[in-house]
Amino acid sequence: MSQATTVSQEFDVPTIALGAIAPWALLFALLAGITVFFVGAEQGAFSVFSGTAVHEWVHDGRHLLGFPCH
Repeated sequence: MSQATTVSQEFDVPTIALGAIAPWALLFALLAGITVFFVGAEQGAFSVFSGTAVHEWVHDGRHLLGFPCH
């Protein structure tokens, strides 16, 4: 009769300092804010670019996120 042996392995989970993550979190928050601005508010009262090009590029995303545009 054979016996089953189990092997357990331990893994060390690396810790990342908050100071190392903070610049990346700030960068991605800034990029997300800019993206939400262009999807939600561009071509309105705070228009950065004239014309309708930006509106047409983000039109479907605007509706997907619930922003009215027309």
